[in-house]
Parts: sequence; structure tokens; C-alpha cells
Amino acid sequence: MPANETAPSVKKKGRRARLIVLVLVLGLLAGFGYGGYWTLDSVRGSFPQTTGSLKVPGLAGTVDVKRDAHGIPQLYADSDEDLFRAQGFVHAQDRFWEMDVRRHMTSGRLSEMFGAGQVETDAFLRTLGWRQIAQQEYDTKLAPDTKKNLQAYADGVNAYLKGKSGKDLSVEHAALKLSDDYQPEQWTPVDSVAWLKAMAWDLRGNMQDEIDRALMTGKLSPTQIDDLYPPYPFDRNRPIVEGGSVAGGKYAPATGSGGSGSSTGSSGSGGQGSTVGSQASARTGTDATAEPTGLAGNATAQGATVGLRTHLSALADTLDQIPAILGPAGSGIGSNSWVVSGKYTTTGKPLLANDPHLSPQLPSVWYQMGLHCRTVSAGCQYDVAGYTFSGMPGVVIGHNADIAWGMTNLGADVTDLYLEQVRPEGYVYDNKVLPFTTREEVIKIAGGGEKKITVRSTNNGPLISDRSSEIASVGSRAPVASSAPDRGNGYGVALRWTALDPGKSMDAVFKLDRAKDFAGFRAAARDFEVPSQNLIYADNKGATGNIGYQAPGRIPVRGAGDGRMPAPGWDSKYGWKGFIAQEEMPYDSNPGRGFIVTANQAVAEPGTGAGKYPNLLTTDWGYGARSQRINDLIEAKIKDSGKISTDDMRTMQMDNSSEIAALLTPMLAKINVSDPDVRSAQKLLEGWNYTQEPDSAAAAYFNAVWRNILKLAFGDKMPKELRVEGSCMNVPEQTTGPADDLAKMVRECGTRGSDSAQPDGGDRWFEVVRRLVKDENSKWWQAPAVGRNVAATTTRDQLFARAMKDARWELTAKLGKDQSTWSWGRLHQLMLKNQTIGSEGPGYMQWLLNRGPWNLGGGEATVNATGWNASSGYGVTWVPSMRMVVNLNDLDKSRWINLTGASGHAYHSHYTDQTTMWAKGELLEWPFGKEAVDKATVETLQLTP
Repeated sequence: MPANETAPSVKKKGRRARLIVLVLVLGLLAGFGYGGYWTLDSVRGSFPQTTGSLKVPGLAGTVDVKRDAHGIPQLYADSDEDLFRAQGFVHAQDRFWEMDVRRHMTSGRLSEMFGAGQVETDAFLRTLGWRQIAQQEYDTKLAPDTKKNLQAYADGVNAYLKGKSGKDLSVEHAALKLSDDYQPEQWTPVDSVAWLKAMAWDLRGNMQDEIDRALMTGKLSPTQIDDLYPPYPFDRNRPIVEGGSVAGGKYAPATGSGGSGSSTGSSGSGGQGSTVGSQASARTGTDATAEPTGLAGNATAQGATVGLRTHLSALADTLDQIPAILGPAGSGIGSNSWVVSGKYTTTGKPLLANDPHLSPQLPSVWYQMGLHCRTVSAGCQYDVAGYTFSGMPGVVIGHNADIAWGMTNLGADVTDLYLEQVRPEGYVYDNKVLPFTTREEVIKIAGGGEKKITVRSTNNGPLISDRSSEIASVGSRAPVASSAPDRGNGYGVALRWTALDPGKSMDAVFKLDRAKDFAGFRAAARDFEVPSQNLIYADNKGATGNIGYQAPGRIPVRGAGDGRMPAPGWDSKYGWKGFIAQEEMPYDSNPGRGFIVTANQAVAEPGTGAGKYPNLLTTDWGYGARSQRINDLIEAKIKDSGKISTDDMRTMQMDNSSEIAALLTPMLAKINVSDPDVRSAQKLLEGWNYTQEPDSAAAAYFNAVWRNILKLAFGDKMPKELRVEGSCMNVPEQTTGPADDLAKMVRECGTRGSDSAQPDGGDRWFEVVRRLVKDENSKWWQAPAVGRNVAATTTRDQLFARAMKDARWELTAKLGKDQSTWSWGRLHQLMLKNQTIGSEGPGYMQWLLNRGPWNLGGGEATVNATGWNASSGYGVTWVPSMRMVVNLNDLDKSRWINLTGASGHAYHSHYTDQTTMWAKGELLEWPFGKEAVDKATVETLQLTP
């Protein structure tokens, strides 16, 4: 069966040998090679006790842990400390392997678990200093109550760990124990805080786009790159907030903002920012990325540009080595959330939906839980339920008795790369040489040994080029203006990133959990500094409740430059001058249209005129395909019936409509096809309604055609650094010079990983193709001949016809010649992979730990966002990691689902017991009140002092 290629794991070349040792130990536990089996002791030894009573040191009173039929716990306590101590205990019961791997990753200590193959990854993570910043946050930034809760949580984890090791914790820990006598250490509050840094890294913004644009300059002109990064279509896809403005240092939403139309009525000319061509021509002075003019005839400039490309390719490779807990960086990081006012719901109070799009993993990144004070008081302040992160106290997304909230990634540009002029005694800054800030790090390695590294930092951030010889060497060729200081032995590269400044995001989690109204919600949002998220809101106050939105986060204000390309670190003009004031960040409250949608589209239309937003948040938004579809679905339902129900919200979450199919299918249907087999496939598109159901043959064929259009029109024109690894083609050995030299061909293969290769087929590519199809003779439609039987294409319809033929034979190879057996779900499969061993171990271990496949509907940039990368195949790479619909009229009638189950223990009944329901779009009942929870409870565990 096809396996998902992007399930997150602790990835690094060289760790396989260590994994083989663990796998052999697990094989012995399983009895493989001897006709054996998993013994009850080895499999069930780590299953938690969920009934009866257990003593937990430090508790002041009894805590009840009530689990429903799916193992989802609701905790009841009489103090904050007892509540969070119990949360730590229960998280460790179900998910400690996940927690242990996470904390080793965030602290740069993977080598202690997995051996020498992880040393380079650990060195890079130590250079970023996640753990160090988390320690500073805990020591200097967090509120006393937050620190008290973090300590109570850690105490609960440690109470569970006491006296346990190996098979008492997990099958994976049993392998580590037997292979290397591994013993987990005590949990600390900083272990929890550091997890927020991993979240921030995976949601850091547009760094990949910046790198990709620069890499394209080696093969594409500025105009061509502009074609591939079109402006945001404000005339078609509405932003989150409309009509607001900044005045007197404060953001003011529009009165009755939004209206009821689907279009903002703007001209569409205010794009995502200056285009590549116009920006390139505007770069002057000491801009590190300014390219010399007359590139084609300037050998020095050509060498400099090649140096920049090599530098950025090496950087991309280095960044790819960092384990992605939430998923690989790129266009897939997203989410849907929307909220509808009680004026337009069947319940009379708001309905709020949320489904964050992350990479599929086993267990799910989320853990469902309720945290309840038996009596809410000053000493016990919480009555909240929702989605938590194992390893961190509190509820991240969910509701309390008064409000509900959801999140999507805002996508703000919060990272900048700086070239640094490095000298033996320091680095150059405003014509002075300043000393590096340094610290020593010791990386311990499982099985013995250690490696010492020195981390150097400038006033722009850590020198990440110290961790990559390739990055360090190409600094000698990176293009700079003539006014730049002498490069000596080359430039270093420093990273400026908001998450490397101590912040208070952990405070925000607890404030959200306690908030009672919109003012309290916005106060919590002020502290949600990293990662920057779109926060939506609903409450049950008044006749129809209230809805709202807040964009929080620390968003840099730059001096010179716009953050799209590396900047000169030696010039203070390019440094960050501060951060956008929270009072100027966009928000909305009870807009006139009666609903708010956030799905990674533009937050607000940029500009300085009336109704425009003057501050730079980013130049790389998502393009609004999902968000506008949700807007349209809500408006259509309101127009049709006037009211939206909880089930309507669930149905919208499962919408499989393809925007690009609606655009292209009528064109494909008109293509004159002579091959009877291709014509037969073409007929599948006749009468198709553009929905990507798992049993749809038309969806399978269209998506194959779309993939081949992208490959022929764009993929084969990309530089090798962006093409998927293993995709090889013949290219001219030289691009300039005598005709005989141009005729010489060499074999060139792509080098980009399957997660981030381009074109990925996301909604940016929707917009690219939407604009280009109007020009039937665009040069993008030119594709070379292949052998004697495949003719070159020069027009749109010729390329489309070739893509239709290629797709027909691709599906014949994958699904068989009989197209009556074709279905989108057979191509578009989800495999859930257990962390570490389940991703890279031998086949039989994957069979033991992994689950699947599930045949899914949906697709890339679809509301039911089961993403796939068109460059590398059809397997599911992104999913709605959970789904929820909160009913503010009756919280007990809210609904939720998780991607997997509550348990992280393989073969536990709650390992993947929600997945099939999730795949079908079903939601579970979500009891909140005491009576509803008691009715749903099937197991009760008492934790006693």
C-alpha cells in the first residue's frame, strides 16, 4: 500500500543505524523470527490504569479523571495546582513517548535517544537556542500563576514517572531500555515552555518563499517570477477584516464592517506587495541582495548570482533537517476557522468551527481533555475543555463556560536572514568590529561520547552558518553592493526571529482559558506573541451572543528592506526598529455581515488610504481559495434558509469542491482528443460537479491532469533546487555561448524533498494558472518534444491535450486500464505513521506501529484540506488535524473529533479509534457540563493525595 511521505518524525541521515538497533530489540520483544507474537506483558505493560484509585504525591485533594467511551478524560479538582498536576499525570499516562521525544527535540538532545546520527540536527537546534530562550521566559517573563501551573504540571508528570522505566512507559521506551539502558529524566516546567518554540518554528512564515524566489533567479527572469507570485486577488477573495483603519495609534474596525456581498469591491491592484521585478529594480545602496544589471553578459554578476543560489539551496537543505512536529514548512501549513453570529444560526447563539491543517501523525498532535474546577473560585479558576498539547498544561483551542475560540496561522513574516561580515575578532556593524556573543554547548551521544560546539551570535541573532560548511563557503560568493565591506573569507549568515526573544505566550494560554468576554479574550491575545495566529471568538452573552477576531503577535517593523530577501547585517538601517504595536493590530467585533472567516487569507488589504491597513504583516499570504469558498457557503446558506445549524457547519468542513477544477474542466472538455482511451477518460469530466469525493473517478482523472499540467508548464522549467528529488531531465550544458555548446545536453536531477518541491499545486498555483489561461500563446505553455512520438507544445490547448494523455497513462499504471475501477481515494490515501521507528524502520515494524491506509476525499486548497504535493504524488501530506464545532447556546451539543485517538500506545483500543469517523466527516458528542460528562463516563480514576 502507498505510504504517506510526510508524516513527521525525528528525521536525519545517519540515524538509521541507531534505529536498526532499536528495531532489533523491538523485534525480540515481538518474537519475530521465531514465529512469535507481541506478548501481553510487552504490549500492555505500559497501558495506563483508568479505574480505581492511585496516590499522586503533592495533591491537596482528590481529583476525578472521568473517561468516555473513546478514552477522552475530563478532570475535576478543587484547586488550580491539583488540576494541572493531574493534567500532567494523565498526559504522561497516555502520551509519554511523544512527550519525551518532543522535549529532546526542543532542547537539541535527540542524540541522547537516537545516537550520533542526530548530532548535526542537535547542533543546529542548540544554535537556535530554543531551550535557552524557554528558560529565559520562565525566569524573567512569565506570571507567577503561570509558573505555579507549569510546576504543578511537571510534578504530575514526575509522579507518573516515579518507579517506572522501559516497558512500564511504552514499547519504544522498552527498546531504549534494553538497547542502551535509557532512563527518562525528570520533567521540568521549561520542557513545557520549549514546546511553544517548536510550534513557532513550524509556523514561522514565509522563509521558504524567500528562498524559492531567490533560487528561481538562476533560471527565470524577474517577469517570469512575477508570473509565479501574482498579487493577492482582493477583487475576488475577501480578506479577514474589511474597511478598518489605523488612526491615532489604534486600529478601528469598520462600523458594520463587511456587508453581505462576497466581493470587497476593491480594484484588485493592491497586491501582496511589490513584485519581484519592481523590487529588484528598486534595490539600491547596501541591499545585500541587489543584483547587478546586465546579468546575461556579466560574468562576475553571474558568479555572484550562482553563489547566492548555492547559498540558499544549502540553507534550505539545512532547515529541512530540523524535525517538523507540526509538518514541513510550506503552503500546507494552514487551517480553517469561522464563526457565525446567533442572528444567523438555528440555535440563536453563535456557532464556531475550527480545523487546523497539519501533517498527519500518530498519535495526533492534539489531545482532547476537559479541565474543571468543581467550584470556580479565586483558588480554582478553570472550567474549560478542548484540545491540548501533551507536554504542556492548559487548553490551546476550545471553550470555557463563557467563550469559545479557534486559531489559524496568520503567516506573518517574523524571520529575516542577515549576511554578516565575519572577522577573527568579531563581526562588522556600522564600520565597527563588535565581539560575538558566545556560549559552549556539549552534545551527549547515546552509547557514549560527546561533541562540543561553540554558538556565536551577532546583534541580529545566532550565526547559523557555523552549523553548515556549505553555507559558510558560499558566503564568499553571495552578491552584495559595491559599498559593502570587504568580504574577506566570506559572509556568515545570522537568523533574526521573533521566537528568539523571550515572550509571554504561555501566559496567553491560561488567560484564554479563563477569559469571560471579548475584552478578556483580547487581553490574552496581547500575550500570544509567537507563533502569530488568527484568533476567532464567540460568546453567549446577550440575545444572540457576540463574535470577534484578533490578529496578535510580535510582528517586526523593519528599517530598510521588506524582509523578502537576505539583508546586510553590517548596516544598522536594515535592522528591526521595533514591533507593530498591539493597539494597531487588526481586529473585528460583530461585523455587519454576521460572520468571520479565517483560512490563511490576507488579514487586511494593504495601503494607506481609507479602509486600508498601513503596516506590513507579510507579502506572502495564502491566496484565499478556501476562505472564499467558506464565505460563499455561509452566504448561500443564509440566503437559502436564513439560518445555519451545527450540522451545516460540519458539512461545510467536509466540502470537497475544487476551485481549479471549476476553472479548467470546461476548457479540458473542449479539447479535441483523437486517442480513444484518452477520450474515454475525458468523458469522465462531463457532468462532473467538481467535488473530490473518495469514490470519484472524475476527481482522480482531473487531479492527474492538473498534476501533469503543472509539470509540463512549470515544473520542468524550475531550477533543480526546487524540483522534487529524483526528477531528472536533459538540460543544456551551457545557457550562453556558441550554438554547438548550447546543443550539448547533460542530465540534471531535482534535489528538493517531496514535502516542499515545486510546483506543489496549492492555491498560489490556482492563481498563477487562472491568470495565464487567458493567454493561449503564453510561453509557459511551451513544452519540448520527447523522443519521436511526443510533439512539442506551443499553445495552451496543446499542452492541456498532452497533459490529458500523460494523465491517462499515469492512472492506467497506478489504477489499471479499466477506468470504472478508478477512484480519487485509491490515489489519495492517508497512512498514519508512528513517530521515529514507524517512519524509518523496516517494513514489519511499520506494520506493527503504523495504521492505514484510509482512502480520502478532499484535496489541496479545498475546505476539506487533505493536501497533496503535485510535484511528488497524490498521497495525503496535510490533514485537518482535528475538527470542532462549538454551540454557544448549549455547550453540551458541541461536537469534536481527533485525527487518531487519545492513546499513544500501539495496540491500545484508543490508538486510532477516532480515525475512521474522522475520515467520514463524523463528529463525536462533546459533553461539558457535569451532568453530561457523568452520563458519558465509562471509566473513573480517582487520584488521591
